[in-house]
Amino acid sequence: MINVVSQIMLYVNNQDEAVTFWTEKAGFVMKADENNGQGMRWIEIAPANDVETSIVLHDKALIAKMSPELNLGTPSLMFFTDNLDNLYQNLSNKNVTVGEIVNMPSGRGVQLCG
Repeated sequence: MINVVSQIMLYVNNQDEAVTFWTEKAGFVMKADENNGQGMRWIEIAPANDVETSIVLHDKALIAKMSPELNLGTPSLMFFTDNLDNLYQNLSNKNVTVGEIVNMPSGRGVQLCG
């Protein structure tokens, strides 16, 4: 049985721009920046606190060429925070496009657009 989500693969058009967004705007840290020496680069990022799940940024065009059967569409990722209002204001101050705060049965949330 699966007991933890280890990594989420996120396919992006520009890995360096994605790293800048996730680290400078969303407050993630870079855990690894790897290259296999044959053009395959992957960058692992995660929230600043110690977590079990990380996001791995892959080059969308390269993955599409290597594995054309994969769905490389934009995923919807959900994160949790202790202070949504503070996060919302912080991201807004960094010129991140954020949606309106909404109330859901599971709690309050906001859509984040890179």
